[in-house]
Amino acid sequence: MKFKLIITFLAVLNAFAIDFEDAVFPELATSSRALAMGNAFISKVDDASSVYYNPAGLGTVRYRHLHLSNFQFETNKGWLSSAAGGKATDVATKFPKAFSLDGTRELLNKNKGEISHSRFHFLPNFTTRYFSMGYLFSFQQRAYTGKEAGAKFEYAQRRDHGPYVALNLSLGGGIFKLGASATYLSRKEIVGEADAAATLTLEDGDYQYGKAFIITTGAKLTLPVAFLPTFSVVSHNTGEQQFGFKRGAGLPDKIKNSIDAGFSITPQVGNAIRIHMEVNMKDVTNLYKDVSSTRKILAGMEFDFARVFFIRFGYGDGFGSAGLGVKSRSLEFDLTTYAVDTTSNEFRGKEDRRFAIGFSTGF
Repeated sequence: MKFKLIITFLAVLNAFAIDFEDAVFPELATSSRALAMGNAFISKVDDASSVYYNPAGLGTVRYRHLHLSNFQFETNKGWLSSAAGGKATDVATKFPKAFSLDGTRELLNKNKGEISHSRFHFLPNFTTRYFSMGYLFSFQQRAYTGKEAGAKFEYAQRRDHGPYVALNLSLGGGIFKLGASATYLSRKEIVGEADAAATLTLEDGDYQYGKAFIITTGAKLTLPVAFLPTFSVVSHNTGEQQFGFKRGAGLPDKIKNSIDAGFSITPQVGNAIRIHMEVNMKDVTNLYKDVSSTRKILAGMEFDFARVFFIRFGYGDGFGSAGLGVKSRSLEFDLTTYAVDTTSNEFRGKEDRRFAIGFSTGF
């Protein structure tokens, strides 16, 4: 009986243990376009986000561009209710607090039981068919304070940055594509818990810090028949590089060499409408054993109207997603909503609904 109680207690703790979501989102920078499609994107990707979703996708980039204002920002319902909820006069003081861990701690003390999530990345780049180069800056923060008496403030914060370059090789008239990207990644992160009632003060020495060359490789096979059936595979951290240049509290954990697989078809309806449908399986070799395999099955579709306006739907991590997009040579704009499961190994456990905006402009 005591053993069962201990197992139950540990399961309750694990249900809300704050950590990063690398099993379902292994990409160093996510795409708001992909998130609207359930993050099932490794066969479709044909823009600058190919660098981290599938470098083989550079072989289908349509136009050369230099975009210096490429950014994405996302939050969840918990972040919005804590930072922007209540009286309008309070928002001016609450909103800035949501971008720091101690400020988030203060806000969550009045919104216990809510997970606060935010993620921002900035990805200026030059991209053309077969080649991309740029700079990655990504910041994400997650936090939670339970409703039970004496609940701790749980938090996770990660900052990634570094230059990258990506290349593509297309064979057989584009039927078979290979691609690879390399990022000299600097990572600074911390995962921990603290007294929810006390000021949280963190020094640089409290963070884990390291650098590594992270290589992403991918391949696509597109059959030249009706509906263009496409098979894709992607390997993350192909070289299985460990972080080095230790500083602070130690080195971050090695990025797992997880492998994703995908299949898609793209029927054309009339002269200007295309419908892309895709299914992906994340982590096919099951390196993230504590995450249910059913949560790694993703599906999405995109309605493409004259390659200018897009409507997207998806299914990922057990929940639905949707989004709208507009695209031209000088502008890309996306609005997305998606959700993740906050439990580790359940399927459709507790929903965390999120909202993302992507904006990229240049020439």
